[in-house]
Amino acid sequence: MTQSAGSDRDAEAVSRFVESFAAQLVEAGMARMPARVFAALLSSDEGSLTSAELGEQLRISPAAVSGAVRYLAQTHMVSREREPGSRRERYRVHGDQWYEALANRDAVLKRWEAALREGVAGLGAGTPAGRRLAETLAFFEFMEGELAELMERWRVHRARTFGPDAGA
Repeated sequence: MTQSAGSDRDAEAVSRFVESFAAQLVEAGMARMPARVFAALLSSDEGSLTSAELGEQLRISPAAVSGAVRYLAQTHMVSREREPGSRRERYRVHGDQWYEALANRDAVLKRWEAALREGVAGLGAGTPAGRRLAETLAFFEFMEGELAELMERWRVHRARTFGPDAGA
């Protein structure tokens, strides 16, 4: 059994998990390299790795790490942190990354809703295309309301399950 230095972790098992979970993320629509980097961060004990550590673990170039981290940071799935006294950055995944990623989609939904409202007004609510856009708009408005309630229920459930400081 291959193990990481200083830990009881099976490096081969970690690698299998990273590639397997990344494949699931790719199947759901995420680009391959950000999916691999995210899975590696998620599976690290500290929840953070440097660019060099990610490159070594995943056998990818610094440019590939940089591009993946840029995407993940824009989608609020990871954050960048400076190592104290160093110019080196660490990339961190937080316990609440899924919550943050979904919560930040709210702004996207609002922009889509505004565009759809303009489309309905421009095409005419009585036209087939206008009705289709109006139904799409109603779906996004419904999802936005449901998502807000769902996120609140998750906050309560998370605190009850993992304690009030979970993810901090």
